[in-house]
Amino acid sequence: MTPKPAVYAGSFDPITNGHLDVIRRAARLFGAVRVVVLTNPHKKPLFSVQQRLELIRQSVEGISGVTADSYEGLLVDYMQQNALTVLVRGVRGAADAEAEAAYAYANQQLYPGLEVVWLPAANQLRFVSSSAVRESFSYGRELPGYVPASVCQALRAKFSSSFKAPKDLEKK
Repeated sequence: MTPKPAVYAGSFDPITNGHLDVIRRAARLFGAVRVVVLTNPHKKPLFSVQQRLELIRQSVEGISGVTADSYEGLLVDYMQQNALTVLVRGVRGAADAEAEAAYAYANQQLYPGLEVVWLPAANQLRFVSSSAVRESFSYGRELPGYVPASVCQALRAKFSSSFKAPKDLEKK
């Protein structure tokens, strides 16, 4: 019997090493993980959905059982349409846990068969966030260890006019 994949969903704008940690651990636990890029009409993404999917695919190369997909709409609708029942969520701290509890409750009301599994962030990745990455790169600075190399390259390209190479910073 082939295992049904767990779903790990988010905007992934961009995917970070924190996301990858959750993906690796979920793949070990469930055998398969479907990373789903959700579109949020209230956010203005830095990368297009296709770019985010490509960055995810590059980042998960070598992690067995991981696929990437995208969806516009409610996550529970995607899960029901694909007969998926396990949702993985990463939790960095108490604030995330509180928000995730409300999110899990609402989703379980919409999809009673849904199981939500929380994976706590690894200590060294608790403060990694896509928004911190975007902000630092927008000012021409990198956050070492926050994103995979392919994502770092894509961010440098996006912010090429403001990016300062580390050696340039040393001269000041």
